[in-house]
Amino acid sequence: MSLTNRLLMRGIRKEYPGVCALDGVDFEVAFGEVHALLGVNGAGKSTLMSILSGATRMDGGAIFINDKRLDITSPHKAMELGISVIYQEFNLVPHLTVAENIFLGREPRKRMGFVDYRKMYTGAVGLLERLGAPFSPRERVADLGVAQQQLVEIAKALFKEARVIAMDEPTATLSMKETERLFSIIRLLKAEGKGIVYISHRLEEIFEIADRVTVLRDGRLVETCSLQGVTRERLVEMMLGKALEGAVPGGRGERPFAPTTGHEVLRVEGLTRRGVLEDINLTVMEGEILGIAGLVGAGKTELARALYGLDKIDEGKVVIGGRPVRLQSPAEAIRMGVVLVPEDRKRLGLVLGMAVRENISLASLFRFSRFGFVNGRRERMTAGEMVESLRVKTPSLEQQVRNLSGGNQQKVVLAKWLLRGARVLIFDEPTRGIDVGAKAEVHGLIRALADKGAAILLISSELQEVIDHSDRMVVMHGGRITGELSKEEATPERVLFLAMGGNSR
Repeated sequence: MSLTNRLLMRGIRKEYPGVCALDGVDFEVAFGEVHALLGVNGAGKSTLMSILSGATRMDGGAIFINDKRLDITSPHKAMELGISVIYQEFNLVPHLTVAENIFLGREPRKRMGFVDYRKMYTGAVGLLERLGAPFSPRERVADLGVAQQQLVEIAKALFKEARVIAMDEPTATLSMKETERLFSIIRLLKAEGKGIVYISHRLEEIFEIADRVTVLRDGRLVETCSLQGVTRERLVEMMLGKALEGAVPGGRGERPFAPTTGHEVLRVEGLTRRGVLEDINLTVMEGEILGIAGLVGAGKTELARALYGLDKIDEGKVVIGGRPVRLQSPAEAIRMGVVLVPEDRKRLGLVLGMAVRENISLASLFRFSRFGFVNGRRERMTAGEMVESLRVKTPSLEQQVRNLSGGNQQKVVLAKWLLRGARVLIFDEPTRGIDVGAKAEVHGLIRALADKGAAILLISSELQEVIDHSDRMVVMHGGRITGELSKEEATPERVLFLAMGGNSR
């Protein structure tokens, strides 16, 4: 069987202790096509691309380009062979210029070995013009937006003469206009004979840009097929391994289920942030955990930021305890009792160089101070009570929080907000990066908070986490709420269907 004009991964196998991440997977991409790679979290997509990029060594199988078997031993070797993988987290050096990033490691040299900057910038101009990039090669990468940084990554791939370019969730943080521009570039690359591997949870994008699709499930190949004649429902069924169970209730942006617990604490009506969030409507009651589910790029974190006052809202109304409020800053949100337990707790939730005691009391120093002086005894006593109550494992209150485990760091963030007396707690990916035991503890703490009357928004990309630990849930896709489900109706099939943009009617 001829392998001409394509890359083929055949029988790829990768095992980790106790887990078979890939079990004899076949995957191919022809030069001049866009091939989509689909699967739920844990299906094996990232592992397969990590092997293709040279970052991970496979345990079995073979990779070919044009009848030639490849030995991809490192990312550098993959680039030499014409393979480039563009991840969600870009591999760029922020303080260097665009041109320096594009030519990094392969800078043109003068006779004495010095970098030929004139030749480098001239070459970068040509690459950027080819992509229609609206910025100078002399700009620092740190000063560019996400979409522009993505163009730098693509320019790097072109400079290295990549024949295969894999893109992992390339539109997760792009606006609609930026996405359209990226699709134009992908079509240009396709016309030039590049093979494009396109990984995305957004099915509408798959149908718009891809020629074929491969679905993985539990580390195994399910099917490779043309997108002609394949329905959205069929793709979801392939990813889940079972048919969708009936129609999905709950209209787009509606609130068909009236929770019976407590009184209304938070109500959001028509919240819109142009290009990011559109017409968000939801209600959270006293003592309720409202789950917010969605895949990468659905707008979950953006909703959390808007409700916490980090990002400006263009339209809509936020009502807390029956009172309309304008949350224009985190300080204002905190005063109204709205707090955020952020996804990136080390960067946004903690001061790593400060002690456990200091982190816990940081948002409530007014409780321990008088005339500008902090009552250290009261602060230590209160922080100690919080540590004991939440069972934070630390050698002392003076331990730097950077030295705690991920689970205990998360407890310190929670202790800070409990001490502040929060009414609405927004948990954004609360168990990311913590072990199984710590996850169970965090889930128990969230439930205990709800039982004491707090209103909880539980945001997670792990669909099962939201299903298991929510009283009610809304599902987001592309910055919109695509449906609302009661506890009984929130099956994995229905949630995933809505999370991938399925019609809720």
